[in-house]
Amino acid sequence: MPADLPLEQPVELKLLRYWELFYLFVLVATLIALQLQAAEPLPERTGGSALLVAGFGWYWWFGHRPLVRTAGEISTPVGVLAVTGVLVFFFGALLLAPGAAWITPSVISQVFWLLSLRTSVVAVVLISFMPGLISLSRGGNIAEQLATTIPAGVIFCALALMLGLFVHRIAQQKEDQTVLIERLAASRSEVSRLSHEAGTAAERERLAREIHDTLAQGFTSIVALVQAIESELDTDPAAARRHLELTARTARENLDEARSMVAALTPSALTSGTLADAVRRQADRLAAETALTVTCRIDGPLPKLATAAEVVLLRAAQEALHNTRRHAHATTVSLELSIVDEKVRLTVRDDGVGFDPDAPRSGYGLAGMAARARQVGGELSVHSGAHGGTELVVEVPA
Repeated sequence: MPADLPLEQPVELKLLRYWELFYLFVLVATLIALQLQAAEPLPERTGGSALLVAGFGWYWWFGHRPLVRTAGEISTPVGVLAVTGVLVFFFGALLLAPGAAWITPSVISQVFWLLSLRTSVVAVVLISFMPGLISLSRGGNIAEQLATTIPAGVIFCALALMLGLFVHRIAQQKEDQTVLIERLAASRSEVSRLSHEAGTAAERERLAREIHDTLAQGFTSIVALVQAIESELDTDPAAARRHLELTARTARENLDEARSMVAALTPSALTSGTLADAVRRQADRLAAETALTVTCRIDGPLPKLATAAEVVLLRAAQEALHNTRRHAHATTVSLELSIVDEKVRLTVRDDGVGFDPDAPRSGYGLAGMAARARQVGGELSVHSGAHGGTELVVEVPA
């Protein structure tokens, strides 16, 4: 086919082989028919047969080989050269032996492989009516010949054009499908890129929450303990040693969290016990590191939660206690884990100065806490006010 009708290996070339077998079959049948036409002189029949065989050889060398070599993407000059040679041999055979017209269907079939649709139409009309014109040139009863050649030419031409349009439509559909597949592949590539970017952004957000809820809070505790140690070294060595032990323990826990974060594992506080144990340890640590009165209550055995839900509740407890320690100026803090309406609820209350939950904040704590809860189908609510006291509630499905 011409360059405007690209072929795709191996389907089109396999189809081409079928058409070439058809060409060869019709050629053999025509050669046999010519030899059986005893009314024609033997030299003319032999010459016509030789020209038909030469036409097939011309097609094979100048048509088939370029089609196979370029997977059907032959240029217009190459296609014109191949068709011109085939037609010259075909018309020469007709001049010698009119019976050579039997090969017309196979010649027409190859035209559509070698020329563009518009050029093929011109060639098909010429091929269809050429046997009749040559017959008229031989003389005889013109009326009878016209009555025979014109209907035959019209039928051949109509069938050939229908076949050509059908083949062209199939090729055009394949071309459209190729373009569609390329666009689909490009769309998939774009979706993959966007998904990768979205996944990267989500992972960055997750790491930001993890760092904020674990390492940053741990370093804050270490800084506070070091400051306490500095003030106690001369006045209360025993308290300084106790705070030094707490500093070392906090540093080790921070190191464990960092290792777990790098390995994308469950938080270290949950690997060594249950969620209730982890929450109690957070309360005990706050009580040991500060002068706050901290209470922790667990209502009954908690149901087994998904790891993601346990992480949400643990991080919420850590963030709430961290905020209380830094901002609330409270004297008492209470933590409670309970089951309410098939949900596990964490409640953290303090008697501090309170704040406006709706006011703009530059910190990441509450926003990250809310985002975590939404990811597991839970929710966060905060109740506070100017009169003091704050209550933070996180619920996740049980």
